[in-house]
Amino acid sequence: GGVSSGKRSFPCAPHSHYISFPRVPKQHSTMKTQVLLVAAMASSAGAFSVSNNQSARRQFLQTASTAAVSTILLPTIASAEIVVPEQSKEYEFPADWGLTYNYESDAAKVRTHMVTATGMAKGSERMEDFGKNLKKEMIEFVSYYRRFPQVAGKPSFSTLYTSINVLAGHYTSYGYKYPLPEKRRKRLYQEYAEIDKSLKRSR
Repeated sequence: GGVSSGKRSFPCAPHSHYISFPRVPKQHSTMKTQVLLVAAMASSAGAFSVSNNQSARRQFLQTASTAAVSTILLPTIASAEIVVPEQSKEYEFPADWGLTYNYESDAAKVRTHMVTATGMAKGSERMEDFGKNLKKEMIEFVSYYRRFPQVAGKPSFSTLYTSINVLAGHYTSYGYKYPLPEKRRKRLYQEYAEIDKSLKRSR
């Protein structure tokens, strides 16, 4: 099926091309985008891994690549100044779960739902229902759009993919009723800001 994916396409590149750089300048947005892309594509062995005849060697290399990229990526994210809102029990339960199969619309919607989840406080009404719906939506989003190189190469997709793995990993480890810790929330809000900026530029 066709995918509305904007005016430009950004083909994926081999992992090793980017990991070989010795350092990442703090304010170099292009390099940051490349590193995020490698992290996202390497994370296919993570929360949303699908068995597709990958060899054990390839899985090992993907895991090693993720670790190497994280060493470069995390200090860059941590160094950015962002405002982390306090957790709250006040929110509106969405009525628009699921995909429309228009990339820009779906990416913006998934991001919005993730922002809501990241801001939830313990004891929020229907918190478990929200988490279950969101995890299902995130899985559908990644499973569908990562098949298309013109989408998978977008900075907005690669960053959203990374955020999805973080939030899905939290749900897997702690369940749906436990709020995200502050350090993880700060990282996610930074990534949400980057996703929003990329989507506004149709990237």
